[in-house]
Amino acid sequence: QVQLVESGGGSVQVGGSLRLSCAASRAILSFSAMGWYRQAPGKERDMVALIRSDGTTNYADPVKGRFTIFRDVAKNTVYLQMNSLEPEDTAVYYCTAVYTSYWGQGTQVTVSS
Repeated sequence: QVQLVESGGGSVQVGGSLRLSCAASRAILSFSAMGWYRQAPGKERDMVALIRSDGTTNYADPVKGRFTIFRDVAKNTVYLQMNSLEPEDTAVYYCTAVYTSYWGQGTQVTVSS
């Protein structure tokens, strides 16, 4: 069983920044990719960003240029740096080992105007 533990969520004003962390109990390079998803109230869970084992990344269009996914392999941790936050970014953010059933518990991000 793999555990993914997110941290770093919170409340911030429009234009602010937050950094989310996802610590894995297993080597993150053992997975094809690690990703961040988010789910707003009443909406589906959508992909935000992912980073593959080869280091390549993908971003959802709404966050391109504002969010950055990166990792620290030695710490088995994946990060999501979120800048220029908007109210539309308000959601529960989840970390996942992509293509597996492993998900974190989620961390709330709230952006207020």
